[in-house]
Order: sequence, then C-alpha cells, then structure tokens
Amino acid sequence: MTEFVLVAGAWLGAWAWDEVAADLRAAGHEVHALTLSGLAEKKAVPAGQQTHVQDIVDEVERRELRDVVLVGHSYSGVPVGQAAERIGDRLRRVVFVDSNVPEDGVSFLDGFPSDHIRASLSEHDGVWPLLPPAAYAGQDLTDEQIARLIDEGTPHPAATLTEPAVLKRPLAELPATYVKCLLDGPEPLPAVTEALRGGRWELVGLNTGHWPMFSTPRELARLLKEAAARP
Repeated sequence: MTEFVLVAGAWLGAWAWDEVAADLRAAGHEVHALTLSGLAEKKAVPAGQQTHVQDIVDEVERRELRDVVLVGHSYSGVPVGQAAERIGDRLRRVVFVDSNVPEDGVSFLDGFPSDHIRASLSEHDGVWPLLPPAAYAGQDLTDEQIARLIDEGTPHPAATLTEPAVLKRPLAELPATYVKCLLDGPEPLPAVTEALRGGRWELVGLNTGHWPMFSTPRELARLLKEAAARP
C-alpha cells in the first residue's frame, strides 16, 4: 500500500482529484487529496509559496505518513518539489504532472515566459483570475468539465507565484516521475529536461491536455500506480 498525497495546480482544490482518488483507493492505496491555503475551502487563509510548501509537509507529518508518493500538478509542482526534499525518508517518489518544478531562488513566474500573468496580477488586486472558457480549448476537456473548472475554481493568490523556491540540494537527486501531457506541448520545461539528465527521473507521456485528472483520470491513476511501484 502506498500513501498518495495529491496536490492540484492553480485555482483548484482537493475536489479536482475526486476521480483519480477513487481509482487509487479501489486499488488499495491510501489517498490524501490536499487543498492548499488560499484556495477552495481555504480561500480565506493568507498564502505565499512557502505557506504551500508547509501545507504539504504538515499533511505528511500530521498524519505520520510513510512510503509517500507526492503528486504535484501544474503550479503545485513547485511547492511539492520543495516539500519532497523536506519530508526526507518519508518520501517514496514524487510525481510531477505537466508541472513546473522548483529551482532554488527562482519563483514560479521566473521559470517560464510569464509577462502576461504578471500583467494580470497587477490588474486584479493580487490574485491570478480564473481562466476564461476559451483558454481550455484543445485540452481534451468536455464542456461540462470546463464549466466545473470555472465554477468551482478560486482566484489564485499572487504571492505563491512570486516568492522564490528554496532547495538545499539539486532536485534531480530525488526519485521522480514526470508526466508530460502531450496536447499541452510535447517538450517539458528546460528545468525538467535538465533534471532528467541526472538519471533518477523518468519521463512519461500522456496523450491528453493539461488537466488529466478531468480528461483522463483512469489513465492518470494508472501512471501514478506504476510510478509508486518503481524501485
């Protein structure tokens, strides 16, 4: 049995993992889907990026979890990667799902061309607003799934995007699987490509869009189970 801790990306809460979590539990695993501070039912809680890292570490330590597979999607790969380092021998593996990854001293927005996001933050009083429906086009989502992403999403706190990551050792030293969602572009970010050269990471392709917990939940759950089985 593996302990999965699932953390969704920007705008999303634990609810985003409902289908994936059900599949993992049916296979006998323990699943802890986590809502980060400032989002969903925790939207009133002030949050920066280090708050999110601590949210994840606290979840692992409070529940006394071991043999943990930490899963970070999109934005949350940045705090998940930092938390993976901090939980030490409690970690079995970290899985990055079409995500950004942390680099020491680098913020989420520093990791890719993000002028459009910075402009949006300045226009919306310190939050990253929800995407319009058109932004989800071509991502293998139904109209109902897009509506749910918008209806249940939460504007994302800006400080989590602008605070720098803090790492004590190279991320490539962690045992990791990177799931690249191919409809969102075939190539991972340069920081991921660099980490893959270290020999402890594997790269797996998934033929869907950026939100596979909605578009292909069973296939994503299968990949998570396979990652957990890696030595």
